[in-house]
Amino acid sequence: MRSLLFSLSLLCFASQTSLSWKKEEFRSCDQTPFCKRARSRAPGTCSLIATDVTISDGDLVAKLTPKDNDDHINPLILSLSVYRNGIVRLRIDEDHSLNPPKKRFRVPDVVVSELEAKKIRLEKFATENDPPSSVVHVGDGYEAVVRHEPFEVYVRERSGRRVLSLNSHGLFDFEQMRKKGEGDNWEEKFRTHTDSRPFGSQSISFDVSFYESSFVYGIPEHATSFALKPTKGPGVEESAEPYRLFNLDVFEYDHESPFGLYGSIPFMVSHGGTGKSSGFFWLNAAEMQIDVFAKGWDGESSSRIDTLWMSEAGIVDTFFFVGPEPKDVVRQYASVTGTSAMPQLFATGYHQCRWNYKDEEDVAQVDSKFDEYDIPYDVLWLDIEHTDGKRYFTWDSALFPNPEEMQKKLGAKGRRMVTIVDPHIKRDDTYFLHKEATEMGYYVKDSSGKDFDGWCWPGSSSYIDMLSPEIREWWGGRFSYKNYVGSTPSLYIWNDMNEPSVFNGPEVTMPRDALHVGGVEHREVHNAYGYYFHMATSDGLVMRGEGKDRPFVLSRAIFPGTQRYGAIWTGDNTAEWEHLRVSIPMLLTLGLTGITFSGADIGGFFGNPEPELLVRWYQVGAYYPFFRGHAHHDTKRREPWLFGERNTELMRDAIHTRYTLLPYFYTLFREANVTGVPVLRPLWMEFPQDEATFSNDEAFMVGNGLLVQGVYTKVIALNSSQEADGELYIDDGKSFEFKRGAYIHRRFVFSNGVLTSTNIAPPEASLSSQCLIDRIILLGHSSGPNSALVEPLNQKAEIEMGPLRMGGLVASSGTRVLTIRKPGVRVDQDWTIKIL
Repeated sequence: MRSLLFSLSLLCFASQTSLSWKKEEFRSCDQTPFCKRARSRAPGTCSLIATDVTISDGDLVAKLTPKDNDDHINPLILSLSVYRNGIVRLRIDEDHSLNPPKKRFRVPDVVVSELEAKKIRLEKFATENDPPSSVVHVGDGYEAVVRHEPFEVYVRERSGRRVLSLNSHGLFDFEQMRKKGEGDNWEEKFRTHTDSRPFGSQSISFDVSFYESSFVYGIPEHATSFALKPTKGPGVEESAEPYRLFNLDVFEYDHESPFGLYGSIPFMVSHGGTGKSSGFFWLNAAEMQIDVFAKGWDGESSSRIDTLWMSEAGIVDTFFFVGPEPKDVVRQYASVTGTSAMPQLFATGYHQCRWNYKDEEDVAQVDSKFDEYDIPYDVLWLDIEHTDGKRYFTWDSALFPNPEEMQKKLGAKGRRMVTIVDPHIKRDDTYFLHKEATEMGYYVKDSSGKDFDGWCWPGSSSYIDMLSPEIREWWGGRFSYKNYVGSTPSLYIWNDMNEPSVFNGPEVTMPRDALHVGGVEHREVHNAYGYYFHMATSDGLVMRGEGKDRPFVLSRAIFPGTQRYGAIWTGDNTAEWEHLRVSIPMLLTLGLTGITFSGADIGGFFGNPEPELLVRWYQVGAYYPFFRGHAHHDTKRREPWLFGERNTELMRDAIHTRYTLLPYFYTLFREANVTGVPVLRPLWMEFPQDEATFSNDEAFMVGNGLLVQGVYTKVIALNSSQEADGELYIDDGKSFEFKRGAYIHRRFVFSNGVLTSTNIAPPEASLSSQCLIDRIILLGHSSGPNSALVEPLNQKAEIEMGPLRMGGLVASSGTRVLTIRKPGVRVDQDWTIKIL
């Protein structure tokens, strides 16, 4: 039985040419030595064999050594772990007992602590002789296999059908660290920048295969199609680039490119005609490049998709997710990296932002205009110009002399404010934050050990070293009301530029040989820097509220685990139809890889949208999980009331529609918080065997009951059996009390002419509500009833037929719906309504 289905008119796409970004400022694969080397290797190059296989501390452990080890290369250590619900973890690192020059970086604070309790401690393994292999039971009919010679790891069903494999094509390579000798020169140069590379090449690469797969998806962030296109092999241009994962400040980005943007999530999901899915995740914070091979690249014809994963540094720390259903894969990934934080209710509404609302008078005028034009909104944002000389945690005293009073006026209407706080700190000896960070040694260092000095919005800047838990805790304390003077409980935070962006750095970011705590090179932690910054800010808001209120923090940079700390957006897009179009596959990809609270700037950050484009963007943006209008300071003002009466009406209706659907959205956010299943979903997640949906990235589902597609009708329908079901989640919309059971979770089922409300919350959950349901709408009911019987009240309710309205919009003159008005039932109680 399926829930109520909505099909909504949104947009028709026109094609325009995108503004070009400064491609020459960024490295291609050919300009990136580790990528160029890995791509040039031929299949079968790997000569490693697995030896000394044993069980140690509940894991299967082995040594990997070259078959003919004439060069006396140190062995690598392989460790394979198994977890409940179809998860296999494979780690490969240098042998620490042999004292390598430096321990490789292992990414901390991403894998949730709860995963350890799900570990299945291995006690034995089986052996197979053809070929020699070690086999362990995974559960639910799956096995993990380590083939000894040639070395390979794969997961299979007990029937023998393979699901996922690593090194099936012999492309595994692991460059071990070396001690620099006299005369060694390991430097790499790009444009005017030199990377000292004190430990030489330390890259890792390997092939991963997905069996019985039609397409692969994931590995954001790229502005490209949802189903990942091949980057190498038959039919692909030789100049094609792999998908790059390297967090960068890229503005006016190309709308159809594998080039990496602001975030990196090395998690890929496959799906095939059998309706089954699987997933692969590599926990690594260094730069990564990923090739998707075209069918037949190896001369074979199969239903398998092969990929090549390449990273500059780190270790092999990978997870195989067996699925088999699409939602199983995202749940398995969420059990490793965590589910989405439950947002406050206000954060799921509409946000109004601009670089910059210039002063308190401007803020008050914009706020009043929303009321004047009957346009709901919840949050007004301030960009960098609100500060005193771009010193964060300060206010421009001339433009914002009374920040607390300004926030309280918004708060009196139930509205909030968001201010921006970036990781670059102005190097000014009179600035309290810089002075304290310098004295305590809390900045990232350059390769010589001095505080790193780069250029960003304030000019000369240093960057807080967020890798350190101690420094993150200190940073969180900066958000207390005492330290952030002028802040109030209704003020929340926006973390921008946290890739990190360094205007005069290589590729507009921090040098790879910069140093973090413990001697960790920036190359090893780069993609996680913004994640730790986001974490520290979010934890700071929780500290500020003494653990009572949920935080709201928006981040531009992303990494696995970001979903636990707040929302993200797709960065500096452009006012073009193609950027509106590509926002859908970008957000679908983010949701599939755990980041469900995401959105794109309505109207495009750069440029001036034509009225039709802006209207269409509001109409689709009303279904983004994160719904915010934002614009560059060089653009014309574009608040919804500035484009004529008809366009204002259309944008107002789109925003009203969002607010009409807020209970549904909030329920979906709770589902994501519990299970990891995203709010925005690809069609094949709900219809896994419908092959027509596999490459569709213009239609999408919001939950399992709202279908958004480029047609000009609006429908709420019962299925062909005159049945439907759905859920509703309610809490106080603000605090963490829902974790202690203070919530309502109801299921509504319509069958045989009866609508039933039942409790599906666990027995310990309880929240009383006096809220009455005002009306119930059914479309597709075949009869023409006159009334309804409400039980246990034993009273009748009126029924009327009329057009469907949502947020002021009328579906069509021919679309009639049945409306039960004022049934008098409470949202937190059991009841039935029978159509008479």
